Amino acid sequence: MKAPPPGARAAPATARNRGPILEALRRRLPGSGVVLEIAAGTGEHAAFIAAALPHLEWRPTDPDPGALISIAAWREDAALPNLLPPLALDASDPDAWPVERADAVVAINMIHIAPWEAARGLMTGAGRVLPPGGLLFLYGPFIEAGVETAPSNLAFDLSLKSRDPAWGVRRLEDVARLAARRGLGLAERIALPANNLGLFFRKA
Repeated sequence: MKAPPPGARAAPATARNRGPILEALRRRLPGSGVVLEIAAGTGEHAAFIAAALPHLEWRPTDPDPGALISIAAWREDAALPNLLPPLALDASDPDAWPVERADAVVAINMIHIAPWEAARGLMTGAGRVLPPGGLLFLYGPFIEAGVETAPSNLAFDLSLKSRDPAWGVRRLEDVARLAARRGLGLAERIALPANNLGLFFRKA
């Protein structure tokens, strides 16, 4: 993995999971349009995926000013015409989202490192900006009814809660129920490396 450009942050896990995430998205994202990335963090995923999918415009967002600086640095380094400037966006405040429409919404490793209000806001905002048939993709660890949770995910859940009691690995059925209330049906669940899942929701 290349060294980050000046002003950019780097997350070691990105190098491990970006390939499988890209392949999951490549076969399911639309053939054209704008992809809205929520909580883009360092901006590494945005630069990597935008480079691999030049037929899509990629719009990264994050509520953290430091993250926005990092995303902008990765964007400048990548110099991709389809990687749009980052926007400040707080998922938990969907009424203030600075985006009116997106053909797909992507949130990588977000809802477990944020209060449940952010998940609510994500579903409300995605339900509003997506067209009928539009895709919402979530990536991360989940707890599933009837499926043994990996010890690493249980430990991760405890670690998250020790940092902030409002954080934690979410139950898949709770997330799916929340999405359904906003007209987003769980269309596909795929297993990804390191005990993570990719969840694809479609707007009715």
